[in-house]
Amino acid sequence: MLKLYQYSMSGNCYKIRLLLTQLHLPFVTLEIDILKGESRTNEFLRKNPNGRIPVLEIEPGKLLFESNAIMFYLSEGTEVFPKDKFERAQVMQWLFFEQYSHEPFIATSRFWYLTGKSEEFQEALQQKQAPGYAALGVMERHLETNDFFVADRYTIADIGLFAYTHVAGEGGFDLRRFPAIESWIDRIKSQPGYINIAT
Repeated sequence: MLKLYQYSMSGNCYKIRLLLTQLHLPFVTLEIDILKGESRTNEFLRKNPNGRIPVLEIEPGKLLFESNAIMFYLSEGTEVFPKDKFERAQVMQWLFFEQYSHEPFIATSRFWYLTGKSEEFQEALQQKQAPGYAALGVMERHLETNDFFVADRYTIADIGLFAYTHVAGEGGFDLRRFPAIESWIDRIKSQPGYINIAT
């Protein structure tokens, strides 16, 4: 059975739980408390030398890390990853956008708030506001004329961007400025097999 090494509040881990659930793939989760340094132990570093979660153990000794790479692996040949070459590239385009233009600002801000470090990182939080809102602006403009990010249907591009966007308020971002994003969030929540991030 697939094993997901995760920190449950992480949006990157949520992506994988949501996808696995929607693909009806059985899995078990193993909690790694990153706040206690459990992702930096020698045992865990043998699973991921970068010391980060999530890690998917496909079979003993066969491990994959980086959330979007895991989603790519799981989704190939399924309805949430297109067959068309250009559409596949568009999915990857949005997943790279998520990791480089979105996640470093929105996810990090959320983490500092949820772990009680917002006072300590007030200046850094302020610096993350403008680029975080810029990323949300890019998404908003796309969603004003599209129901989903690629090929007018639900794909792993949506899962990747949804994970941290729908909880952006926990990182100090006001989603009320983005009605197209709010409508898209509702569409994602109505997808078959949807699970809450707290599940």
